[in-house]
Amino acid sequence: MFEKELTDALAVEGLSAQDVQSALETPKEAKMGDICLPCFKFARTMRLAPPVIATKLLPYVEALDFVDKVEVVGGYLNIFFDRNTLAKKAISEANNQNVGASSEGEGKTICIDYSSVNIAKPFHIGHLGTTVIGGALYRIFEHLGYKVVGINHLGDWGTQFGKLIVATRKWSSLEEVAQHDEYFLNKLYVRYHKEAEAHPEMDDEARAWFKRIEDGDKEATAYFDVFKKVTMTAVGKIYDRLKIKFDSYAGESFYNDKMEACLDILREKHLLVESDGAQVVNLDAYDMPPCLLVKADGATLYATRDIAAAYYRKKTYNFYKCLYVVAYQQNLHFKQLFQVLKLMDFAGADDMEHVAYGMVSMEDGSMSTRSGRVIWLQEVLDKAVEKARKIIEEKNPDAPNKDEIAESVGVGAVVFSSLWNNRIKDIVFSYDKVLNFDGETAPYVQYTYARCASALRKGGDVDMSNFDLGAITSDEGYDVIKSVITFGDSVRLAAKLREPCYVTRHIVDLAEKFNRFYIDHRILVDDAPTRNARLALTKAVGNVMRVGTSGHFRSRRNVKTRQTAKYCVNTPRPPTHVRIVH
Repeated sequence: MFEKELTDALAVEGLSAQDVQSALETPKEAKMGDICLPCFKFARTMRLAPPVIATKLLPYVEALDFVDKVEVVGGYLNIFFDRNTLAKKAISEANNQNVGASSEGEGKTICIDYSSVNIAKPFHIGHLGTTVIGGALYRIFEHLGYKVVGINHLGDWGTQFGKLIVATRKWSSLEEVAQHDEYFLNKLYVRYHKEAEAHPEMDDEARAWFKRIEDGDKEATAYFDVFKKVTMTAVGKIYDRLKIKFDSYAGESFYNDKMEACLDILREKHLLVESDGAQVVNLDAYDMPPCLLVKADGATLYATRDIAAAYYRKKTYNFYKCLYVVAYQQNLHFKQLFQVLKLMDFAGADDMEHVAYGMVSMEDGSMSTRSGRVIWLQEVLDKAVEKARKIIEEKNPDAPNKDEIAESVGVGAVVFSSLWNNRIKDIVFSYDKVLNFDGETAPYVQYTYARCASALRKGGDVDMSNFDLGAITSDEGYDVIKSVITFGDSVRLAAKLREPCYVTRHIVDLAEKFNRFYIDHRILVDDAPTRNARLALTKAVGNVMRVGTSGHFRSRRNVKTRQTAKYCVNTPRPPTHVRIVH
């Protein structure tokens, strides 16, 4: 907030704008100002004591029209903004339908690889992180003017498909599989692994079937196509519920005919060496184990296909950045991948990033699809919606569109829980925690937006030319004003650090501050200038919340009490996707 103006004004006395910007801080207490400049780090450059430096810089800040007063406290320059100036700025946000947006990404393309589901396996809770973090980053970067390409790098290649063919032929049929869902496929997969423990020769048969898929065998690819169709139909329903979209579903199989050209580059550069019959890139010089690209039997691996994908994406999209939203368990894989690409002199090698996130485990241990120890995401979403529906029935049985409301609140609660913490944090999944609708939760945010919408609906049109700024510049109102104005800062910080939680937390913070203001200061008063000012601020808050929670809003009716509103508002999903349009 006003950082550019401050850094420009203070780029004097031998200081650079960059020096000033890196030193600016937000004080922990309001009595210390809205922003402060510790001058200790300038002592060596200016050859003066910090208090003297602060005094010397004070006049440059006092001259700014948005500054109310400046204080020198020790070596600190404490700056207080003019509340009326900020109030006008906040109110202007009421009419900004794209609040917090910028054009900083104009002309730049960002590829984001996320979700990347495995064919023939249902969506489980472990897929939630990559899916919603990737979806949120998509909307964040799009909001900042970037062209974003969302890529679902499907796990649609490997011997698991040979295993499924064997299982289908033994215990089912292609026709039966086509009539069922991905859970049926998973049961076959789990049964295969149990049976293979006693009959290891089944693995040889599975490898043979996958080889037939690789060779384009008609019978084998018929099975493969059905597995893929059943899976994509199922996961598509989950994506619809989560409001997640992709621009490309080019999975591993897509790069099957593009790997050899990449291997040729490695051979030309004498990077590909033989090791026990396999072909690897030696990375000893970088303190990493060798990167295995071709197994002794001639089969390729994830890394081989990822190299081919990198080349394809750079050629097709000419990306500015290519982000991989994948769990931190794959840290080594991506370190190896990026290093190999650098050795290949790949043009985009320095523009690729692994956006790691924490793992999800069950309260009694880790998950395993093979052993059947897994929590299905559909089950989690359904339980959350069921709980929301039950609360609606108890608190407001006459509410219209109860199923739609329950879906919005229930799904929102699950997604919100995945975006509240820093992405790298591990999560022990607990239904009690995820389905807790109290505290800093999606329903609280939804309730606050509903409160804004209700006040605006009852207050009617806001006369923007007739308002009293003093009606919204109390301490409580000023806290709301600052939160409205700094929303764009949180969006940019979330983009810079690849951390959607900064937007999530900003929206919750805004909700808390607005509710304190709402309780202490009536919105719909008789005095027109006061009412207009407070309605304008309410409109600005609602606008920020609409954008911050992706704008998935509808009308709200028949909400009779605060407790009812908390669970029955038909408002947006939580701050999952920082974008107005899905």
